[in-house]
Amino acid sequence: MNRRLRTVLLASAVSFLPALPAAAQDQPAISGDAVRIGVITDLSGPFSDQSGQGSIAAAEMAVADFGGTVLGKPIEVLSADHQNKVDVGSTIVREWLDVQGVDLVQDVANSGLALAVTDIVRDADRIAIFNGPSATRLTGDKCTPNTIHYAYDAYALAKGTGEQAVQQGGDTWYFLTVDFAFGHGLEENTAQIVKDSGGEVLGAVRFPLNTLDFASYINQAQASGAKIIGLATTGTDARNAIKAASEFGLTQDGSQQLAGLLLFDTDIHALGLEATQGMYLTTAFYWDMNEETRAFGKRFFDEVGIMPNMGQAGVYSSTLAYLKAIEAAGTDAAGPVMEQLKSMRINDVFVKDGWVREDGRLMREMYLMQVKQPSESQYPWDYYHLRATIPAEEAFRPLEESDCPLVGN
Repeated sequence: MNRRLRTVLLASAVSFLPALPAAAQDQPAISGDAVRIGVITDLSGPFSDQSGQGSIAAAEMAVADFGGTVLGKPIEVLSADHQNKVDVGSTIVREWLDVQGVDLVQDVANSGLALAVTDIVRDADRIAIFNGPSATRLTGDKCTPNTIHYAYDAYALAKGTGEQAVQQGGDTWYFLTVDFAFGHGLEENTAQIVKDSGGEVLGAVRFPLNTLDFASYINQAQASGAKIIGLATTGTDARNAIKAASEFGLTQDGSQQLAGLLLFDTDIHALGLEATQGMYLTTAFYWDMNEETRAFGKRFFDEVGIMPNMGQAGVYSSTLAYLKAIEAAGTDAAGPVMEQLKSMRINDVFVKDGWVREDGRLMREMYLMQVKQPSESQYPWDYYHLRATIPAEEAFRPLEESDCPLVGN
């Protein structure tokens, strides 16, 4: 089991403790004499670039920026590789909560594991904040009082990319879908958006995780005649699919176009602008948006060697928000901390004026990007044109459509 303990401490001592709110007077301020954050992520598989070491570094940066202690107690960051196996990840999380006293489970870059973690943290009365997975069930039927879905979800990705493609004439779709909960959710949400926007779904083909040979799948997509081939996948699978599409000339005559439903800066960087130019994608964060994001991006690059994506920036932001909520609540007990998280406005490099809805969904605007042509890129990691800003209320599933048991419809 690949698990490390990383502790970020400030040398400076805390000379006083803030007064505890009345609700926290009858319980220990910090359980176990430390606040422990467990980042469970993909360190060795297809999602390692978009989460992995970058997510761990983002959590550590947030702890350092917060000051290394909260309510006079140290903040510790643990990390582990879930190996994209639900049973492995679930065992790690249970051991963290039962033995090591972890208070917050972070990232969880796998939708299947995230759905299992919701039950684990609810039963243990701890908190999980999801930045890696996209499954909308996390704020639907699997929502709990102990969980927050933070950076993005399949509905927001589908809303941005699917709706925009239909508006631009891409009104027939065919999906290449990775065959597990994450891919199913992306396909389902995008297909519904396409239909609601006046488009038509002609079919789909599903492939196993870690597929190397996409020849037969690309042939089926070409044969469908669909104008848009939606990639309901991410990581190395998305890269392999895009490479295969280029090799088979899928987009050569302009009659078919690829739409990336969950692409990251690292994917564009690995594939190059020649292969990805013109593609649309939806994101919650781009390092080159403004001076604040550029400064953060350069700090992150110095630590990790890549620019941060929306999931990693989300880990940074949600870790800061969690620590601020502990400080405001005067305790690390899950109930009071969640109450603070759902009552505060969140403002940092990742999100401006964000808030957590009653179903656990972080509400923030999303961005539709288009990948630049090679001639348009002026410097390394200069990859996107901003084509649209989507307000939070439009980007995410309306609360009245939610089947979250916490929502009174």
